[in-house]
Amino acid sequence: MIIVFAGSGFGGVARYGMQTWLLRLYPGIFPIGTFIVNLFGCFLIGLFYSISEKHNILTPEWRIALTTGFCGGFTTFSTFAYENVFLLKAGNYSTPFLYIGTSVILGIVGVFAGIYLVKWL
Repeated sequence: MIIVFAGSGFGGVARYGMQTWLLRLYPGIFPIGTFIVNLFGCFLIGLFYSISEKHNILTPEWRIALTTGFCGGFTTFSTFAYENVFLLKAGNYSTPFLYIGTSVILGIVGVFAGIYLVKWL
């Protein structure tokens, strides 16, 4: 349990840093920070699970620390939901639907990309 706690902390700090950096690079109405972080997290969870299964180099504890811990702390569904509600309340109806659709579709693509990258290596 402590290893999941530590992984979550590192994931949360990494998310904050990456979101802050992305928002400085691309300011605007679209929540680019959360979007990119969540997609990258999807890729990472596919990568970590695939590495664990194919190469057997991660112990079960480390796999849980990296997936449930780090990826769980790194990605954020609650912020994603809040940002969409905020956009809708502001009267911006097209952006949330684009954000929701692309996040779900590209998130699944990201997991597959992580899995298949390891299979090709």
